[in-house]
Amino acid sequence: MSQYGVDYLRRLSAAVEKFEEAFKSWMSTQVESDHLSALGLLPTVKTKEDQDQNEVQRLELAVAEAAGLAAGAVSVTGAYMVFAGIGPIDPISNWSSMSDPKALFAPRDILLTTARIKGRLNAMLVDAESRTDSDLPTFSPAQFHHVVWSCASEHWTIHQYRVAVREAAEGLTAHWKKKLDRNDVDNTVFWQQTLSYGPPETGKPKLTWPGALDGKTEKSMRGGLEPLAKALNELATGLNLTVRNVTTHTRTELSEQEAMERLAAYSYLARLLDQCEIATADEDKLDE
Repeated sequence: MSQYGVDYLRRLSAAVEKFEEAFKSWMSTQVESDHLSALGLLPTVKTKEDQDQNEVQRLELAVAEAAGLAAGAVSVTGAYMVFAGIGPIDPISNWSSMSDPKALFAPRDILLTTARIKGRLNAMLVDAESRTDSDLPTFSPAQFHHVVWSCASEHWTIHQYRVAVREAAEGLTAHWKKKLDRNDVDNTVFWQQTLSYGPPETGKPKLTWPGALDGKTEKSMRGGLEPLAKALNELATGLNLTVRNVTTHTRTELSEQEAMERLAAYSYLARLLDQCEIATADEDKLDE
């Protein structure tokens, strides 16, 4: 069920329509390429010859203004584009990067994303129009950590809550396994090794909480970082065992409330992990 009001969703949908219209107008002045033709190194658009540069600039500014109004639709619908080694990217806010070298997007990507957003907003609008005030959850899953929500959103908006939670769990683990180059182990073992206390071994980087080894992260904590490392380890492995495994290996559907609670737990874990530092053995090197 939608967590947003009817008026807000209608305004957001109108903003996306305006962005799409402005983008298509600007594209009429551009030569379109794609990643294959650009070889991953060149821009995917360039201005056509004999164009009035003042008109091109006017249309470009119109797209930029429309993108500012429509960008919120990406977080609401979770329609991010996910790139290996980079993570989720908002294609509406970053539309202009198509003119840069090594462009991540092609025009087709922007238009497909816009169409996907419009579809999801329409589904959310139907929900919003049919609900009563008592149906409203107290918070919105669209505000969860971007990795968690970008993985869950496509299924959440069509009420596949169990699948949404499973995809969020898988997505967060895949995100960190990719970042640490640890696709050699199962998920639970990955978290146990990555968040265990002590120095990293060769080929097994770790996530460590920043600070002095003997520092007290909280006044009530005793023993510095070691018990915190244990707590993070148990949180990650516990969620993998009690949430990811259950949603993967059973077909028992979750209610919206049950799914929201599980996504919230993963979102909190994701934010804790973002605060950690990557520790590697001296001979290891990881691409940031």
